[in-house]
Amino acid sequence: MRYELFIALRHIRARKRQTILSVAAIGIAVMILMVSQSFMAGFTQELYSKTVDNLPHVVVSPQDGDDYIHLYRNIVEKINDIDGVVASSPYLIGEASFKYKDNTKNAALKGILPAQEDAVAHTKDDIVAGNYDELTYSDRSIIIGDTFAEDMELDIGDSVEVSFPNANPVSLKVVAIYDTGTALDESLTYTSLNTAQDFYDSEDVINGISLRLKDFNRDREIAQIIEDNGYKADGWTVNNPEILRTIAIETVSNNVTLGFILLIASFGVVSTLNMVVMGKVREIGILLAMGATKSNIRFIFLVESGILGLAGAVLGTAAGIALALSIGSYPLPEGVYGLEVIPVVVRIGDVLTIITIVFLLNLIAGIYPAQRAASLDPVEAISTR
Repeated sequence: MRYELFIALRHIRARKRQTILSVAAIGIAVMILMVSQSFMAGFTQELYSKTVDNLPHVVVSPQDGDDYIHLYRNIVEKINDIDGVVASSPYLIGEASFKYKDNTKNAALKGILPAQEDAVAHTKDDIVAGNYDELTYSDRSIIIGDTFAEDMELDIGDSVEVSFPNANPVSLKVVAIYDTGTALDESLTYTSLNTAQDFYDSEDVINGISLRLKDFNRDREIAQIIEDNGYKADGWTVNNPEILRTIAIETVSNNVTLGFILLIASFGVVSTLNMVVMGKVREIGILLAMGATKSNIRFIFLVESGILGLAGAVLGTAAGIALALSIGSYPLPEGVYGLEVIPVVVRIGDVLTIITIVFLLNLIAGIYPAQRAASLDPVEAISTR
């Protein structure tokens, strides 16, 4: 064992109360950081699963100046051959007016191929009543949101009148009701692609293609590949920038707050080491007189700072993980933000990053007291009483 490490450990053991307080201050700060990071990762994952996972990752739309995409089957075939695209769903969407008894409402009518749409947006998982697959083989049928159904007083089996200027009026039978927990529940309805084409009198055309990717983070890359082939495409990060903005704002504010907490805790180490330097002036002078270099003295106190920081980081991380997992297992009251439990995700990368940053931060915090100790004059230090 190098004598610098031996002396550093002796200093730490000799001042047990200050050591415990310093390690505890760092540990509490790291625990708060670990819990917050676990919650942040959990809520981010939950946000992605509730939004991005159910959104089309890329949307292909008509070229500027065109209302429709013609010969879409050839386009869909080419797009499906792109590496990273796992599913595609052509659709025709437009505005429509709905009437049932004395109730009227305007909403979007989206014509889809049910199997393809489910592969892209998991629409079948949101069905709370009726049969989603009936849209495939039942002519003149419609799927509506639960809020839409409540507003219109509609139920499974009812027929709703659909009309719009320059469209062919039609009566559609409600075969299923969905619930996404979003505004779409009152503003979007589904019918078969053929029914929508007949209603809008648009022949065999569409006005959009939804894509699902193996990795949703490649949305801009895939969209650019499609554009390079002559079609207009946008990724979900372009169509839904508010999702990224929300995560970015929360992450920045969270990290700034926790950064200040860590800085405050690190000052505890500086204070402890300063007290050690003040109490060990004579001993430092003797070491210098015996041949220890200023670098050796500086290294002793940097080692002390690193040991305190590492101990606090490890203990705080362990406590933070245990606390986060225990909170995450606690069930929430039914209906709170649509969650059953608080989402918690503990990532090994976060754990290692936090320990490393805290360790380095405390090494930096130890530079001042280490430099102060190394700059003592041996003669003056030895004569100090």
